[in-house]
Amino acid sequence: MSGNPTTTTPHGRPDVPHRSAGTGRRGGTGRRAGTETAVPRRRGVLVAGLLLLAGAVLPALVVRSDVADPPFQSLDERWLRWMGGPHEGIYRAAAGVLDLIGGPVGSLIPLSVLVLLLVRRRWVSAGFLPAAFLGGNMLVVQGLKHLVDRPRPADPLVRVDHGSFPSGHAATAALLVVLLGVLLVPAARRRAWWIGGAVFTLAMMWSRTWLHAHWLSDTVAGAAAGAGVGLVAWWLFGPALARERARAHDRRGAAAGTGTA
Repeated sequence: MSGNPTTTTPHGRPDVPHRSAGTGRRGGTGRRAGTETAVPRRRGVLVAGLLLLAGAVLPALVVRSDVADPPFQSLDERWLRWMGGPHEGIYRAAAGVLDLIGGPVGSLIPLSVLVLLLVRRRWVSAGFLPAAFLGGNMLVVQGLKHLVDRPRPADPLVRVDHGSFPSGHAATAALLVVLLGVLLVPAARRRAWWIGGAVFTLAMMWSRTWLHAHWLSDTVAGAAAGAGVGLVAWWLFGPALARERARAHDRRGAAAGTGTA
């Protein structure tokens, strides 16, 4: 006799038990041995990234046409007057810390994360991080700075380089928020991370204008450029990052099963 008896349906055909959805021939997984599940790219991430990049590039072209008096110069000057003194006390301390984070200290953050990713053998993530961070800062931000070459406000309170538009500090802040959120924050907790990251980026924008290092429009364009680069890079690397996370999850599950056994 057969070990798997069959029954007859009302139409006279044998009723064979169905496999449960999501399982393959070799048990419990949705992937057969040697194959990878295709991971679709999120179109909304790309659209948001391109819109943010446009929000940095288009104003750059407007400023370039008249660096001394762009259409929003009066708003920039009014905001700068609001950012007048006295520049001391807790506000000076906060602005000084943010100046360091957006400058030399900020470069240590992605470097430390890169070391962590290499130790964990997350090779795709280790390629994604420097490609997005260096590409965003060197190609996009520095490219726009050289394209526009806008004069900075008079008498900045910190050391600055050439080119006021866009703000490199604001771009770095927004870019780091996106990259760290993608690489280190679980998807279920990203909403809180995005909110906190937006507050951090706004604080960086305030500090750059409070220190008279940038015009307000410089910081808006910088934040848009940084976030836009991060989102476009996420869209490009998204499927590979998802497959890497799935493999890491499978390895942890296998290790846990071995330890239980």
